Amino acid sequence: MASGARAWRERIKGFGPVFGLAALCIAGTLLNGDFATVDNMMNVLTRTAFIGIIAVGMSFVIISGGIDLSVGSMAALIAGCMIFLMNRLMTGVEGVTLAPITIVVLGIAMALVLGAVFGLIHGLLITKGNIEPFIVTLGTLGIFRAFLTYLADGGALTLDGTLSDLYGPVYYTSLLGVPVPIWVFLLVAAAGALILNRTAFGRHVQAIGSNEQVARYAAIQVVRVKIITYMLVGICVGIATVLYVPRLGSATPSTGLLWELEAIAAVVVGGTALKGGEGRIIGTVIGAILLSVISNILNLTSIISVYLNAAVQGMVIIAVAFLQRGRK
Repeated sequence: MASGARAWRERIKGFGPVFGLAALCIAGTLLNGDFATVDNMMNVLTRTAFIGIIAVGMSFVIISGGIDLSVGSMAALIAGCMIFLMNRLMTGVEGVTLAPITIVVLGIAMALVLGAVFGLIHGLLITKGNIEPFIVTLGTLGIFRAFLTYLADGGALTLDGTLSDLYGPVYYTSLLGVPVPIWVFLLVAAAGALILNRTAFGRHVQAIGSNEQVARYAAIQVVRVKIITYMLVGICVGIATVLYVPRLGSATPSTGLLWELEAIAAVVVGGTALKGGEGRIIGTVIGAILLSVISNILNLTSIISVYLNAAVQGMVIIAVAFLQRGRK
């Protein structure tokens, strides 16, 4: 009976983010009638897509017992490199001029490759270099943003007008009435859930987060799994950046600022244990939407200044960490 009661308590805890999201939606509707409109919901979900995609990758890292503080700066540098490359190709290289659509495709490919490479570097430094993930990603947080600042000469990198017009539909187009970024978010989340719950790799990620030493004794390739988790979050950052660049068509030293806070908050609010070993992608998706809804309600109601959104997210992380303090 005791074990049955514990199982029910765990199930109720699992639905906590869903109950929280439902309560917020009800509160938002009561506070402002515009909240429940279809246009506002699509806007919330579209803006959630960037952080949500990154949070899916972050889930694997945190479940494995790691952390990545550099995702915002990584996204900024990838965006800057994309724009720099695409503008350079647009002017022609050694007399060779490529078609604009080819340039856009190359820019997208570069974003994904850079994300994977940056994740690989993180994974190697953490596993082979035996350095704590917090230290490695804290260091690259500054390195990535510094390189973007250098690349932009302290200002902004702006995408060529012709390329911007061609690339814009990636963010602004809708399919069956749903913006493209939302579809991409759903696909990434579905793929993440499939990998985590239905593959040996996903089970290994959870085993390493639960007890890395036991995982080693069980013949799990801990080093390889950890490296892949950081590559996954890097690729997710690349995908999010591919969707973000056509939105504004520029990259500045402030691009992606505090994205790491939002991604980590989405993961922990969704129920993933900060100590690793436990988590669900669907929870991360709900956590990302929940945080966006909080921000949207603050914007619509002016209960507090919109400049305090990050403070609210920080308090949410602390509150969830407090509630998780007894979890193994």
